[in-house]
Amino acid sequence: MTVAALSFRTSRLVHATALVLVGLALAGCNTTKRDVATTGSIPKMSAAPLDNMNASELAGTEQSVGAAYVKDPKDKDIGLRYANVLGMTGKNTQALAVMQQVAIAHPADRDVLAAYGKAQAAAGQLEQALATINRAQTPDHPDWRLYSAEGAVLDQMGRSQEARDKYRQALDTRPNEPTIISNLGMSYVLSGDLKTAETYMRNAAGQPGADSRVRQNLALVVGLQGRFAEAETIARKELSQQQADANVTYLRSMLSQQNSWKKLAANDQAKTSTN
Repeated sequence: MTVAALSFRTSRLVHATALVLVGLALAGCNTTKRDVATTGSIPKMSAAPLDNMNASELAGTEQSVGAAYVKDPKDKDIGLRYANVLGMTGKNTQALAVMQQVAIAHPADRDVLAAYGKAQAAAGQLEQALATINRAQTPDHPDWRLYSAEGAVLDQMGRSQEARDKYRQALDTRPNEPTIISNLGMSYVLSGDLKTAETYMRNAAGQPGADSRVRQNLALVVGLQGRFAEAETIARKELSQQQADANVTYLRSMLSQQNSWKKLAANDQAKTSTN
């Protein structure tokens, strides 16, 4: 199987991954230095970063934030955090419904519109997501995160050149930002150019501000090219054992959807033994 054929046969996987990147691009999108996804003013409600939580912790956070949301569905911070945790637990339709209510209460808020666009994209409403993100953007004071998010949605719509133009606009505003470079790399994954994608992913992973999510995208691209041992090593770096095991399991399950994990692993082992 050629690399290009492997890439195109994983189109559903890659489209799902790129949608996750929309969340990555929007995760910190706000007009202040405060991260609305990780802070809050509700007593007894955890404000810990969601990305560092395991499944049990996410479930507990979903329950507590959900209770706070029921009490005050118009509160911006509560709504944003609740939609975020719902999205992280795969409840995209419910997350979208929450963001619809928050957007009604805060129709001109840039943070809310950005998160609303993220929820629409995750729910598959790409045209609507694009329109919402465009509403959130302000030409006189553009936000690089919104450019990057717009690019991720355009990639899902098959408009790769427009998407890459948006990523480059984002990089003009925020040079060397790892999340933008990672999204640009994913754009090349979508078009089947895994070598170019890996170049961008390695650049992104090497930036000082890169986090584990960026490195997991690098692991995915390396794995899609059949270099399994290397991909697993990357996936296990800087994570707890539980998180690493979950990521490796996810990587394996994605590749097994095309019945290629064993073939790739065998090829990787054969290459190692002949070197």
